[in-house]
Amino acid sequence: MSTRTPRRNRPHEIVERALELSRGDGCVVIADEHSSANLRWAGNALTTNGVTRGRTLTVVATVDGGRGTASGVVSRSAVTADDVETLVRAAEAAARDAGPAEDAQPLVGGEKMSPDFTEAPAETSSEVFAAFAPALGESFRQARAGGRELYGFARHEVVSSYLGTSTGLRLRHDQPTGTLELNAKSAGTGAAGPRSAWAGRATRDFADVDPREMDGELGRRLGWAERRIELPAGRYDTLLPPTAVADLLVYQMWSSGAQDAVEGRTVFSRPADGGAADRPGAGTRLGERLSELPLTLRSDPRAPGLECAPFVLAHSSGDDASVFDNGLPLTATDWMREGVLHRLPTTRHSAALTGLPVAPGIDNLLLEGGGSRSLEEMVAAAGHDGPALLLTCLWYIREVDPATLLLTGLTRDGVYLVEQGEVVGEVNNFRFNESPVDLLSRAVEAGRTERTLPREWGDYFTRAAMPALRIPDFHMSSVSRGV
Repeated sequence: MSTRTPRRNRPHEIVERALELSRGDGCVVIADEHSSANLRWAGNALTTNGVTRGRTLTVVATVDGGRGTASGVVSRSAVTADDVETLVRAAEAAARDAGPAEDAQPLVGGEKMSPDFTEAPAETSSEVFAAFAPALGESFRQARAGGRELYGFARHEVVSSYLGTSTGLRLRHDQPTGTLELNAKSAGTGAAGPRSAWAGRATRDFADVDPREMDGELGRRLGWAERRIELPAGRYDTLLPPTAVADLLVYQMWSSGAQDAVEGRTVFSRPADGGAADRPGAGTRLGERLSELPLTLRSDPRAPGLECAPFVLAHSSGDDASVFDNGLPLTATDWMREGVLHRLPTTRHSAALTGLPVAPGIDNLLLEGGGSRSLEEMVAAAGHDGPALLLTCLWYIREVDPATLLLTGLTRDGVYLVEQGEVVGEVNNFRFNESPVDLLSRAVEAGRTERTLPREWGDYFTRAAMPALRIPDFHMSSVSRGV
């Protein structure tokens, strides 16, 4: 008996079937075909590996009524052709039961079809690790010889998204996403005690990551940690590596919606100027200088190595996304241009409310315009006028005050003391209280932009390129014990 998937269960046919069954006034269907492969290791040995596949189908039904257009959204996994009608009817029932949608807009129109819309989904497999796995084995031997143990995981996922609408759109995007996290641990001796260091990388295909190089970097950090120094809380000249900068600026992007800013709820809000209350963006900080450095914060669906969907794929509506915008083209957008706030994210609905240009969120983030120095070169230039700190990463980041975007969190896996351009030891961990907007205004140097993996938000946002930043007075609000 054949085990091949019936033709009617192919993703583009599932999309077409759902659209044919629709009885509402409008319909959007997204079929996401997932495949993933992973490796895990502990104590310099592989522990598990696996490959998974799956499908999620999302149906958005819209119903026009006397008070406005309502929407209903239903998503389910493992959907076959036999399940489609039940899903469509559930979405239509949800729309009929809902009140008018605040973000209602005409569905994006246009008879546009991706040339590969009817082709089979892209998939990953264990073959993605064909060159990486032997290099990982070599890093195990290298670590063992250096008296350290490696722990971590590598994951590669490919999602093929098929988008169809009752207005004629047939679009597709294949999104590869790879992450590598590597921890090195050493038992340590004397006062140093157990030591730990972390490094992470984001990749599209694992062809550009070398675990041996990462292990060498971690071995150097464990060596720094052989000397332990206790420091009190306070404000320190601090070097934030690209991963920490990414975590802070990703959170800033998530908190920068135009509608919230206009309504006075965020750090990007300000009172309208006298007689200028009717100008687009009144009540926001658009046009205000955020950084004295010529930094540009931008997103671009075609950024090399960080490519992402060039059109909106919204599985639900929220403050920064609208299901009515599905299929809307995305283009390169400068959020901050040479230090000046240039755009705030908008849906078509929030753009109409605020009078600002339509600028949907995009699934990558780049900070550019810094210098050419690497982090190592920035370390060599630090600590000459007093001690400086070099961080590894941040975690457990939480918002304290949305009006200033004050965040709190902890340092993790290594805070190092820099004196006269040299790392002289590891210090205790800290809790920090800082706003990324304030940090941009106080940064005195930005290094070379490089692709990086946010440590805190790596499960949700992986496509980032950031420089290291030097902050002369980073606020370490208290000493953190036991991290």
